[in-house]
Amino acid sequence: MLFFIFYKNNMPDLKLDRIDHKILDSLQNDARITNVELAKKAGLSPSPCLQRVRALEKSGLISRYVTLLNPLALGLTVSVFIQVSLEKQVERALEVFEKAIQSRPEVMECYLMTGDADYLLRVVVPDVQSLERFIVNYLSKIPGIASIKSSFSLKQVKYKTALPLA
Repeated sequence: MLFFIFYKNNMPDLKLDRIDHKILDSLQNDARITNVELAKKAGLSPSPCLQRVRALEKSGLISRYVTLLNPLALGLTVSVFIQVSLEKQVERALEVFEKAIQSRPEVMECYLMTGDADYLLRVVVPDVQSLERFIVNYLSKIPGIASIKSSFSLKQVKYKTALPLA
């Protein structure tokens, strides 16, 4: 099965050069890198490097810096993909569903889809009972849902957060 994700591009046209790509690649792999180390990797002195990073932040290309946690170490051992179909795919139903999902901490990702389901969720919980509570007590009570189908992840084969840069 092949999935495509199309992002809205509200970004101004930025002309990124080889140095910008080095900076972005380095920051994606280690957001805690010092400016001095980053400058060395990019082949710049620290001051111009910091100016470029600030410009990339201001443009919105760098949206935030995060710390990635190990879910297994936190006892979040169940990863589930849930397909949700709505009774009607009308604007109001989409808004209601999306607003309801925003507040749920166990929902790691949510995509509006084409194909068999309207939404695809990635949910992380500590155990099957927690998943049951999420589905029965919350997800199934969102108005307008026609069907819910879950698939458990047996093993994470690949996971990355760094985007491919040209």
